[in-house]
Amino acid sequence: MDAYDLAYYRHHGHVTVHGVFEAADMDAAIRDIEQWGETFLAELPPEKRAWFIDGGVSARTVLRKLDNPHFHRDAFRKLARDPKLVQLVESMIGPGVSVYFSQIFFKAPEGGGPKPAHQDNYYFGPTDIEGVVTAWIALDDATLENGCLYFGDGTNQGPVYDHIAPESEPYNLQIPAAVLDKQPMQPAPVRKGGVSFHHGNTFHQSGPNHSRRWRRACALHFVRNDVEFATPALPYDHSLKLRITATPEQVAA
Repeated sequence: MDAYDLAYYRHHGHVTVHGVFEAADMDAAIRDIEQWGETFLAELPPEKRAWFIDGGVSARTVLRKLDNPHFHRDAFRKLARDPKLVQLVESMIGPGVSVYFSQIFFKAPEGGGPKPAHQDNYYFGPTDIEGVVTAWIALDDATLENGCLYFGDGTNQGPVYDHIAPESEPYNLQIPAAVLDKQPMQPAPVRKGGVSFHHGNTFHQSGPNHSRRWRRACALHFVRNDVEFATPALPYDHSLKLRITATPEQVAA
């Protein structure tokens, strides 16, 4: 696993750490989500298709995401509890952590759609904005061509801005152009098995997939155990919060 600079994370609001997981671990995770995705898509009711189907892919029907793999899939609970990953998370937000919410992002070849710039802390409304970090695990190589993440350096040190969403996509909350136009966004490619970490306030987005390769990823949204999603912009199931580690005081309690 590559070493990382905690001071860089604190200043810029994001950092990429390569080699956290082995390629074989990522291949096993991909096999698991392929199986899960087939079942989920076959059972998806029409009224929920807009939330889960990738509108950028016209030639076939593909999922753009799946929610809460940390709860539904043993393979992803195992990733969330990986000691290397947990050590990195706790160095950023403190000891005693949980996964509150998680997502699989598929971004299919030749059309997988972009994700507009946003702040996770607007979505989540946490009780402590410093107590949230997202671990974005690259199941495939994430490149400029296939839609890697872009970050707004230093935006972790600014406020949480009000977001807007298109009427037809209420789930697609995004930073208004008047705010985003003032902020340069820097690409952050990451190799398969690496993890891109970002603070809950950090502006981030991803581009479309123009390549012939998948760009799959798993985002685990970690919180310190004392943090709750108190004023979320979208509904979250608080009962799915999965404790990963505890401090001695929390164990005693």
